[in-house]
Amino acid sequence: MCIDHQNRRDFFRTAAAAGIGVAGVQALAAPTTAHARDRSSRFADKVALTNVRVFDGDRVTTPSTVVIENGRIGISAFGARRIDCGGAVLLPGLIDSHLHLKDVSTLHQLAGSGVTTGLDMACFPPSAVDALRGLPGLPDIRSAGTPAVAPGSPQSGLPTFPADAVLTGPEQASRFVRSRITEGSDYIKIIIDEPGLAPETVKAVTTEAHSRGKLVMAHSTTVAMVERALDAGVDMIHHVPLDSPLSAAVAARYTATGTVAVPTLTMMEGFAGLGIPGTDYAAAEGSVAALRRAGARILAGTDANSTPGIPVQPPFGAGLHHELELLVRAGLTALEALRATTRLPAQSFGLRDRGAVRPGHRADLLLVDGDPLTDITATRAVRRVWVGGVEYSTGA
Repeated sequence: MCIDHQNRRDFFRTAAAAGIGVAGVQALAAPTTAHARDRSSRFADKVALTNVRVFDGDRVTTPSTVVIENGRIGISAFGARRIDCGGAVLLPGLIDSHLHLKDVSTLHQLAGSGVTTGLDMACFPPSAVDALRGLPGLPDIRSAGTPAVAPGSPQSGLPTFPADAVLTGPEQASRFVRSRITEGSDYIKIIIDEPGLAPETVKAVTTEAHSRGKLVMAHSTTVAMVERALDAGVDMIHHVPLDSPLSAAVAARYTATGTVAVPTLTMMEGFAGLGIPGTDYAAAEGSVAALRRAGARILAGTDANSTPGIPVQPPFGAGLHHELELLVRAGLTALEALRATTRLPAQSFGLRDRGAVRPGHRADLLLVDGDPLTDITATRAVRRVWVGGVEYSTGA
């Protein structure tokens, strides 16, 4: 990235918004663990990526220089170790807007594919999530923790599923949301499928979560359940119907209400391939096309998981590259697909320090061969990855 006066102003503006101490661009909290100390020492190796073309959210630039310093995008290459990127394309680290974490190996799979932020949509108990937070050199995560489900749902029958997340009526909404926030959930998730929660319960959970400043994610896989989610005023609807495509009128409701779509075409493709009566991948693809025509915001999410008993298990990391390809086949341009895994999820989830290669942002970076704006499959040609300024090694 060329360092000019505008970039310098952007750096200080972004640093202030993110709460960064501009002198040295360091996080507010000093490292205390052995891992964190090791990370700090690796930050000392200031790096300048030269002869690199940057995806800036709109286009791929001519060759320039991008500086990595103290885990952030810096503004001066003075004293930096230089890496000639040979004209390769630098992307912001990718964001998967729907996955299900398991363990540290999950994070390694993500990092190896250039996915530097994982937005988990159900993982419990809370200790399992906490163990994956803040690991140096590995993807940053957010999590819904435990979702709200109905009695008789598949989730409610799991032997380890928390009893307080099985809701029988709207009067339980407040306790459910309080419990999730206490456990550290970053947003609230509701399973809206048959057998599903009653409309008044979905609405009560949504209202309570919003009163406490939390976004609400809804799992909906049929047209009827999508409409239930829209009626409740949720913030994001994950999945798209497999029974029939969304109509233009329903797609327009996303746009009118600002509801975000996370289609998870990779998962829908997998389930449609199981031969279950009444499911058709064409419905999912047609829904994405309708949402795009309506101008709805669409994010890339895979539903990657390794959950026993789930018949479709998209791979972590690699699955996101497939998701981008499916989104393009469904009608998005390559530019729209790239935004769906960078700028737009960062904006939608309030992650103000990522999603762009910009001074002051986290140095979450993916270097690829080829130009993904002309061929979306080029995102698979991973050359190097940096997560929070630490270069990821496949041998880690």
